[in-house]
Amino acid sequence: MAMSCSRLLRHITIPKEAVGVIGRRAFAAGGGKAKKGPKGGGGGDAPKTSTLSKEVKSTTVVSANILKDGADPKIMEDSNYPDWLWHLLDKRPPLSELRRKNIETLPYEDLKRFVKLDNRARIKENNIIKAKN
Repeated sequence: MAMSCSRLLRHITIPKEAVGVIGRRAFAAGGGKAKKGPKGGGGGDAPKTSTLSKEVKSTTVVSANILKDGADPKIMEDSNYPDWLWHLLDKRPPLSELRRKNIETLPYEDLKRFVKLDNRARIKENNIIKAKN
């Protein structure tokens, strides 16, 4: 069956215009023609300036809106935010530093971190040993 179809297709002539339409790639709007700028290439590479005013930038969180009909949230005073927010980016001690300290004198948060990191390290060591056997 396949051979008979291929024999029939050999005798069909396809106009060049149809081949051009079938084989043509479709890119972004604009017809595929590249826009040419001034000679030298320096004219089109200028940095784009923001359309927002400085006042809007300093009073709102730009592009933080996730709702269709909502607006960008306003920036509030520091006292309106919880205290823990200001400590999110603080550096916490690594496991090696926690091991050097006395466990009995560690604050509760550091003790929790020590137990978690120590358990994780022990599990990794056990997995390495099991993989070798």
